[in-house]
Amino acid sequence: MDSQKEKFGFWSIVLLGINAIVGTGIFLLPNKAYSIIGSASLGVLLFDALLAGCIALCFAEVAGFFSRNGGPYLYAKHALGDFWGFEVGVLKWIVIMIAWAAMSVGFATALGAAFPALGGDTNKDIIATIIIVLLTVLNILGVNVSKILNNLITVSKLVPLFVFIAVGLFFLNGSNFTPLFPNDTYVEGSFAQAAVLLFFAYTGFEAIAVSAEDMDNPKRNLPRAIITVMIIVSVLYMAVLAVSIGVLGPELANTKAPVQDAFNAIIGPVGLYFVLAGTLLSMGGINFAQAYFAPRVATALAEDGMLPAALAKRNKNNIPYVAAIITALGSLALAWSGSFTTLAAISAVSRFTQYLPTCIAVIIFRRKWAHKERSYTIPGGYTIPIIAIATSLWILAQAQVHQLLWGLGGCIVIIPLYFLYLRKKRAGLIKEHDDFN
Repeated sequence: MDSQKEKFGFWSIVLLGINAIVGTGIFLLPNKAYSIIGSASLGVLLFDALLAGCIALCFAEVAGFFSRNGGPYLYAKHALGDFWGFEVGVLKWIVIMIAWAAMSVGFATALGAAFPALGGDTNKDIIATIIIVLLTVLNILGVNVSKILNNLITVSKLVPLFVFIAVGLFFLNGSNFTPLFPNDTYVEGSFAQAAVLLFFAYTGFEAIAVSAEDMDNPKRNLPRAIITVMIIVSVLYMAVLAVSIGVLGPELANTKAPVQDAFNAIIGPVGLYFVLAGTLLSMGGINFAQAYFAPRVATALAEDGMLPAALAKRNKNNIPYVAAIITALGSLALAWSGSFTTLAAISAVSRFTQYLPTCIAVIIFRRKWAHKERSYTIPGGYTIPIIAIATSLWILAQAQVHQLLWGLGGCIVIIPLYFLYLRKKRAGLIKEHDDFN
């Protein structure tokens, strides 16, 4: 097979990045951000874009060393040792379960906002349960719609947003952007609170760099693609938030589905249902993607000896059915535990268990592997990795206690599993992989 045909070109990388980032967050978070910090949420969104861009560049540099799939846990293992590699690896699975819980609840939230009869906590739990169970069953049965689904996700999530922006620009009310803060007063800590929440909208950018081995000329294309993706997504997000504020003004804080309600205010129910259709298709597609990929993360870790071997069991369709069931149960428990806003914030916080070790790895690898050829080096010396580390720690320091406990508590909970892994490794029961060739 011609290997060149298997590689992602520049624009394919860009589309991959956009598809990985744009999801439930931008459809459902503008109202919450506005209620916290008002029109200044536009500045918070820009801050998150810069932070996400710095972290993404760190992924781009360290990904160039490895030929094996694995992403953050490979970086942590070789930079910080087996213990942190194990922690990051297992937490990667937990992070995906948290994200799936947030996305399933996001779907239920969007549906309930459009159809009040389907609203409420009980209906939210029922709808999230149906989504997770149904998609898990389809996954176990081996239903393969990934190619069609990927195209559907991309179109369904972008078209409504672009139409919303294009039409909404003609209906902006400049007075809705003042005052800058609610009640014209800045509340201490509101910037950090909004930053934690809105960062969820940018999560997923790591998929760009983690896929570096499948890209054509990553040294040239990867950094350009990351910058391009972050610019496109940031402009898109800023425009969506600006139109939402400009159209709804203070009412934005009271809506459950900001993009839907803003378009409804512009052109009536047609606008609401147009955005709703795109929202649900987009969220449904992302939920399916989580159902497909999450169990495979657990299976890969089980095959590496980090999780119980049972999670690597496959059925006649070669589907990791045990991992799929356990993943669904974990996601269900999380989905029942809170609202979309709460889960989104927890998901954003938990992602830093993947991001921080990767940023630290950049600094360590530059010293440890100074002699090794690298496909890409972040310009500016250590400036960007240090900024990424410092701002990440600042955001974590500002997060609420329950967000930290849910988002980072897994680091402590999984420690007993590490000793089981260590015992198997010392007994020679762990298959060693070549991570570089």
